[in-house]
Amino acid sequence: MNIKSESVDKYIDLFPSETKLMLEKIRDVIRQNAPDASELIAYNMPAYKLKNKPLLYFAGYDKHIGLYATPSGHENFKKELSKYKQGKGSVQFPLDKDIPYDLIAKIVQFRVEEVLTKHKK
Repeated sequence: MNIKSESVDKYIDLFPSETKLMLEKIRDVIRQNAPDASELIAYNMPAYKLKNKPLLYFAGYDKHIGLYATPSGHENFKKELSKYKQGKGSVQFPLDKDIPYDLIAKIVQFRVEEVLTKHKK
């Protein structure tokens, strides 16, 4: 789905109701685990920055939700993500399976710590 939107709310509203609920839940997980991150649209998808550094992105598609937590975010959770289709720095969660919200929370927490640690240097 090639979606262009000026806000995350409008982005999510473009999806069917079931997908919309999943996207909202992912958004909530990110906000809960990265409360200081700024939310924006980048590369035509919801994006989060912390200390002006990219934290992660997510996007809805017809059959999956993509999560983009940079290569390090995926590398650190390689074992847990191994059952999902992946690319370098991306993972696809099929819409017809349970979305691993707890795992997404752990990835967000990892990325927050990584960004904050690098920012201190």
